[in-house]
Amino acid sequence: MVRPTARTESGLPIEPVYGPGALTGWDPGAALGAPGEYPYTRGIHPAMYTARPWTMRQYAGFGTAAESNARYRRLIEGGGTGLSVAFDLPTQMGHDSDAPLAAGEVGKVGVAVDSVEDVRALFEGIPLDRVSTSMTINAPAALLLLMYQLVAEEQGIPGCRLTGTIQNDVLKEYIARGTYIFPPGPSLRLTADTFRYCRAEMPKWNTISVSGYHMAEAGASPVQEIAFTLADALAYVRAAIAAGMAVDEFAPRLSFFFVARTTLLEEVAKFRAARRIWARVMREEFGARDPKSMMLRFHTQTAGVQLTAQQPELNLVRVGVQALAAVLGGTQSLHTNSFDEAIALPTEKAARLALRTQQVLAYETDVPHTADPFAGSYAVERMTDEVEEAALALMRRVEDLGGAVAAIEAGFQKGEIEANAYRIAREQEAGARVVVGVNRFALEREEPYEPLRVDPAVEARQCEALARLRAGRDAEVVRATLDELREVAAGAEENVLHPMKEALRARATVGEVCGVLREVWGTYEPAGLAG
Repeated sequence: MVRPTARTESGLPIEPVYGPGALTGWDPGAALGAPGEYPYTRGIHPAMYTARPWTMRQYAGFGTAAESNARYRRLIEGGGTGLSVAFDLPTQMGHDSDAPLAAGEVGKVGVAVDSVEDVRALFEGIPLDRVSTSMTINAPAALLLLMYQLVAEEQGIPGCRLTGTIQNDVLKEYIARGTYIFPPGPSLRLTADTFRYCRAEMPKWNTISVSGYHMAEAGASPVQEIAFTLADALAYVRAAIAAGMAVDEFAPRLSFFFVARTTLLEEVAKFRAARRIWARVMREEFGARDPKSMMLRFHTQTAGVQLTAQQPELNLVRVGVQALAAVLGGTQSLHTNSFDEAIALPTEKAARLALRTQQVLAYETDVPHTADPFAGSYAVERMTDEVEEAALALMRRVEDLGGAVAAIEAGFQKGEIEANAYRIAREQEAGARVVVGVNRFALEREEPYEPLRVDPAVEARQCEALARLRAGRDAEVVRATLDELREVAAGAEENVLHPMKEALRARATVGEVCGVLREVWGTYEPAGLAG
């Protein structure tokens, strides 16, 4: 009986056995190098986790800033070494909590932030020079960054001592998530202005986290995930260079954000291939000379899309495997999902178990004791080469369309991801793709589970706080700072972050600042929806 050839998530064949023939002509010196050396296939640090473990982040945020602050403090007390902040949809879309469009969404999928006062409450009692903070925010990323800096200044902490990351990756919003505000052109300008601002004001801050995670959650294969993510990153690099910056001035602060699936071998290969592609592109296309410009540094989150509401305890196993894939792949930081996230916001116990999963990997296994333990594996090295080849071919298709922005406007990436998502759904429905507890090994009756629910009174309290804010601030100062922002945004030379910071300092709201930019820059509508 001939065994059918298995395939990876990207559709590449997996052989039953790999041997020396799988790597015929393979040059380990060119393909691998040593850990911490070009092309960084084996990791960006010579010692990797033998010196210290990855940063253990836990993505959290719900309800009000004060409620989220309490969760952050408990995560830090439990051994977390970095914060990762989730924002609600109104904040992500640049609307205040009392805007008509915000109704019913305030505090639901993240914390509600309307002004610098919310950010102050969000980080109360947390010394911002001792934590690394990642903020999952895109179109209004510059606003949240500036409010974070303002709160740090109130603590007496200068921007040069702040460490963390803003996602700030609006291009993937047009592809996968939809929380965009402005058209691509002004969005790229805002990104480049953020690069320039942080170079001068916050040199340790990671100015962007180019994200493949959300593409994967929308259905992208591992090959599509890294190909479209790296294509977006090329667009940001080109925008920064066009704005007058030298590549080695900003590239060392670029970072990436990927998913980790349960398909462990291909995920490890994916991370290694992505590092190698990025190193070569930065050196060969953009002439980078600083080694840090060529290092693909990335945060990983376990795959939310693979979590199931059926038999949710199984997600503990899934998350453990996914986290192991991220660690074996050389991630710099990691968030492990809670087992109950397919049902609702995670309970405190579930969030603690997610963190403990990372701690078991870091302190009870031998995985961190050697760098890149899969190096030289016939299977993984062959998969790494195949993933790299397929990703480069897809990146060339994006370039042939005129680059990431032109391809977005043509609907290319979105169409490719949707086709792959449809394929996965069909395979699950047919039983060809097994999901334990769903289409195989299901229970006739699920055990009851009590999820965490957000108090519906959060929205009313947030709106009341906004009313007090507007009544207590100097309206003339706010108006003057917003007028200054309007004037700078209408021009092309000055950095919009400077007047934006002054408006936020005067307690202008997220909705008011974004409203000014909407007036000047307009909003984006996909071609198929316009009119």
